[in-house]
Amino acid sequence: YEAIRQDDPVLRDRLRELARVRRRFGYRRLHVFLRREGYDVNHKRLFRIYREEQLHVRRRGGRKRAIGTRAPMVLPLMPNQRWSLDFVSDQLTDGRRFRIMTVVDDCTRECLALIADTSLSGVRVARELATLFEVRGKPATVVSD
Repeated sequence: YEAIRQDDPVLRDRLRELARVRRRFGYRRLHVFLRREGYDVNHKRLFRIYREEQLHVRRRGGRKRAIGTRAPMVLPLMPNQRWSLDFVSDQLTDGRRFRIMTVVDDCTRECLALIADTSLSGVRVARELATLFEVRGKPATVVSD
């Protein structure tokens, strides 16, 4: 016995059309669509046709990695060389949340600012930093993690 494969050009065309419209669907979901439309096709046969037509779902890219090696941070040798900016959040006894913006000089370990509020917008952070720049002068760099 030698099986004779039936080539169904109508099925191939419809599969290509569905795969073009629904790019993120693999052969299994396309199989469900075709069954609903009345095509009586085996999932293994559909997979073979899917492969022959090269209808692969593109894989999503992975996380972007830093190119090269990162140099370790150099320790600051004098005040105002590098400031660290960070945010801490906590909750009051009545359930309200608040945030604290901290600014620390990395050389002297001096706390330059502690601003606490229930809401710290970007505009507010910029305003507080501008005030700090007027009092202490601008640092060479400001880092935040």
